[in-house]
This record gives sequence, C-alpha cells and structure tokens, in this order.
Amino acid sequence: MPTPLATTAPGADRAAAAPRPHRPRTGAALGAALLGFFVITLDALVVNVALPSIRDSLGGGITGLQWVVDGYTLMFAAFLLSAGSLTDRLGARRTFGAGLLLFVAASAVCGLAPNLGLLIGARLVQGAGAAVIVPSSLALIREAFPDARKRAKAISVWALGGSAGSAAGPVAGGLLSQVDWRLIFFVNVPVGLIALALLLRTEHSPRAAKAPFDWTGQLSAVIAMGALTYAAIEAGGEGFTDPQVIFALLLAVAAAVVFALAQARSRHPMVGTALLRDRTMVLASAIGFALNVGFYGMIFLLSLYLQQAKEMSALATGLAFVPMTLLTATVSPTAAWFASRFGSRMPVITGQVAMAAGLVLLALVPASAPVWLLVAAMIPVGAGGSLAVPALTSLLLDHVAPARAGTATGVLNTSRQVGGALAVAIFGALIANPGHLSTGLDTSLCIAAAAVLLTTAASFLLRPVART
Repeated sequence: MPTPLATTAPGADRAAAAPRPHRPRTGAALGAALLGFFVITLDALVVNVALPSIRDSLGGGITGLQWVVDGYTLMFAAFLLSAGSLTDRLGARRTFGAGLLLFVAASAVCGLAPNLGLLIGARLVQGAGAAVIVPSSLALIREAFPDARKRAKAISVWALGGSAGSAAGPVAGGLLSQVDWRLIFFVNVPVGLIALALLLRTEHSPRAAKAPFDWTGQLSAVIAMGALTYAAIEAGGEGFTDPQVIFALLLAVAAAVVFALAQARSRHPMVGTALLRDRTMVLASAIGFALNVGFYGMIFLLSLYLQQAKEMSALATGLAFVPMTLLTATVSPTAAWFASRFGSRMPVITGQVAMAAGLVLLALVPASAPVWLLVAAMIPVGAGGSLAVPALTSLLLDHVAPARAGTATGVLNTSRQVGGALAVAIFGALIANPGHLSTGLDTSLCIAAAAVLLTTAASFLLRPVART
C-alpha cells in the first residue's frame, strides 16, 4: 500500500498529506484462493483415472491404489482441524503461502517417485499442504469481502475453482497418463507458482493472539482418522475379524476419546467443545461428509469400473466424466443467486436431492447397458454437490464470528475429506474381488445414496442467518 508524502509545499492542502483510503486487493486475494482450491481439487481427482497406469508402472494391488488416493485424503482431513486454527492465529496470507509451497514441493516428489512407497509418502505430504490451503483460502476471502452478499458471490467464484478442478481432473488424468502418469503431478507446479505470485499482491492478514498449539488434539485426530481408514482398507482383504483390523478400530476409538477430552479440558483447544456442540456446525459437517461420500466415492468406483469391466482406455474413461464435470462447473456460479432468492438452506437441500437421485440411477443401470447411460446418471451427482457445497460454506461463514472462520471451515472440510477417505476405503473393499465388481459397485452406490438422503432430511434443521 502506498505511503503518504513526507513533506508538502507551503500552503498545500492538508488532505494531500493524508493517508490514502485502504483499498483491499480483492482481485488478487480471490485469484490466489481460487487457484489454490483449483489445484488441490484437481489433484484429488486427476489420480483416479490414472490408477491403472500407476499400478502397471509401480506395482501394487487394490490396497496400494486405495492408499494412493486415501494417503492424500487422509492427511487432508487430519490436518484441516489444526490448519483452521493456525489460520486464525498466524494469519490467512502467511498460512496460505506455507501450505501452497508444501503442496507444490510434494507434487514434484510425487512425479519423481521411483516406487509406490515413496509415492504414497509424498501423497501424504501433499494432503497436509492441501489441508492448510483450504481454510486459509476461505479466510482470505472472508478478510477481502466483509460484506456478506459480496462474500457469497466470492465464495461461488472460489467454488468455481474447485468445479474447474473437478472438470479438468478426470480428463487430464486420462490424457496425461496416456503419455506418462507422472505428468499429472508436475502440472501442479506452474499453477501453484502463479497462485503464489498473486498472493504477494494481497494485503497482510491480521493475526490472533498467540496461544500454545494443541498437540494432543492434533496427534489424536491424526491417529483416529489414520487408524479408522487403515481398518476400512485392510478389512477389504482380511475381513473385520482380522486382529490387525480389530486393533486399528480400537485404536481409532481410543484416539477419538482422547481428542474429545483434549477439546473439553485444554486451555487452548484446537477446535473447542463450544464449536463442536453448535447445531449449525454439526449439521454442516454431517452434510459435507455425506456429499463427499457420494461424489468422491462415485469417481473412485467408476474410474475403475469403466476401465476394468467396460475395458475402456484411461483417456476414454476421463472423457466419460466430461459431461458431468462441465455441467458441474456451470452450476457453482448459480449457487449465490439461488441462495439470495430462496435462502441459503434451499440450495443445500436441492443439491443433496439431486445427488441422491443420481446415485440411485447409477445403481439401477444394468451391467449390459451402454456407457452413455452411466454418463447421464453421473450428471445430477456432480451438479448436486456443486450446488450444495458453496451454499453450505456460505451459510456456515455467516453463522460464525470472523475470528472463528478458519477453524469452522477447517471442521467442515475435515468432515468432507473424512467422508471421501472412508468412501474410497469401504467401497474399495466392496469391489476388491474382481468377480463381484458389479455387485460391489451397486451396493456402494446405494450406501452413498442412503447417506445423502439421511443428511437431506437433517438439512431442514439448519437455521440460515439473515444477511445485512
């Protein structure tokens, strides 16, 4: 921001020496936030279509492929809680930049990975970087757009970045893996650098009072989510009676109890029981969980089904997702208009109904049906999620105080990522037997539809906040 002149000519108007009005660089902040969300959404979806190519190159069965997807999603979910808290304490601009640098560096390592183990390890680091990006990008928007109506429109544009990542992900995965699957990770580097350049043009973010970091809460959250995901993945091959699976489930329960106690008793909790008991927070988290179960579960299932059962190439599989992702990208900008006309709760409910209908249609499509029927049934799944997520996020940000925006969105997005991770883990177990691929697909889709319908009913308990 320019500084006023130190001296003026005699008799000059005093206003000439007055500081210029503060004009936040909203365009740069929104651009950086949008690109950050784009690249982490792209990376969540670009991998799915490339899974068979990764398996052919580095080896590993269905369990290894599940970890390539869930390694990213797991750390994404686990560190979102503390990332939201860090955003509030360290400032959105600083936190966003650190997360983006970590994500870009890990992407380069993924592209250079010589074996499956290192690829999974780098995916874990990628997920941690992505976790930092999400709440800090929303906090950047919260700071740049204090007016609720303008903020809702900005969030719709931010969500458009995710929709564009969703649209580009399957096609880019199919196209790039035809050349070399490693390119799907290298593409993150230039996009990330552009976002960092925009971030340098934004205003410095305020920082909350410093407080000790909640190590107990963070470690227990990582252990609980990691153990639960491990149990779900391993149960697909070993069964739920396997001693390792039972131990992992017990460990997840114990870690969850430790987390709850830490939030209740710590002087500086990562989240705090007040936020965890808030009805809007709880409902929004449940809805976000179910939406990701439906969307990311469907992407994972159909990416494998089309290539294994329908014997389609990676590129053809990616192209099969194009109609859904293109229409999805056009829905996000309408979410703000929909919310302003009918209230923020209505697009949340409408989006869930559309997603549930699409999931049921996919389950009803017979194995002998042409691929275009599957392609058509995907559309309401993607469009429904694209309508519901921006409205849900906006409703939550309107509900919480600005100082808690990073933490609240961290909780919301943690729930969403846990939903996606568990969907891949559980649905992967159901389709692990090649002879039961079609049956496992239908069962998984029905489970996802039931989860979305359950949260649709709960959505009527949401209390939209009147905007000023």
